[in-house]
Amino acid sequence: MEPGRGTLLKFFKNDQIKHIFLKKIVSYLYPAMNDEYYMQQALKEARQAYEEDEVPIGAVIVMNGRVIARGHNQTERLTDCTAHAEIIALTSAFNHLGSKYLPEATLYVTVEPCLMCAGALYWSKIGRVVFGAEDDKNGYRRGTPEAIVAGWPFHPKTQLTGGILRDECAALMQDFFRAKR
Repeated sequence: MEPGRGTLLKFFKNDQIKHIFLKKIVSYLYPAMNDEYYMQQALKEARQAYEEDEVPIGAVIVMNGRVIARGHNQTERLTDCTAHAEIIALTSAFNHLGSKYLPEATLYVTVEPCLMCAGALYWSKIGRVVFGAEDDKNGYRRGTPEAIVAGWPFHPKTQLTGGILRDECAALMQDFFRAKR
């Protein structure tokens, strides 16, 4: 080993702490790569919804580099108009952590959240929301003129990223609705 190489990691005696440290560095240096990976996980959930004849929207919640919750639309299955992918994933994350707040977590969802889901995300205090395709018809930007002017239904500390794997996310929705016509 060359002198000086690996010196930083020698400070970490515990392998688990070393692993967490390296994951944080990788996620900081390569956020787009991670965003695409986790959006692929959300797309798997969306495909499951598609197979169940639900509107194909999927979501995963990630914390410390691990998927802690998953969800896909289940409105038809549960006969519940609030059973959106984001709500299913949020409830699962709350139960997993035993907490109603997720400030250190990131939600990956294949389609821009609707206003209802944006409200739930606001109350969860989620740290970051990443979506794939925009939803001009039912997305959070649709609503009252006041909401559009305000323009930010999420918690003030929430970061928002859109357009990750946009084409793939949009194609799944288009295929679903094309088959319905």
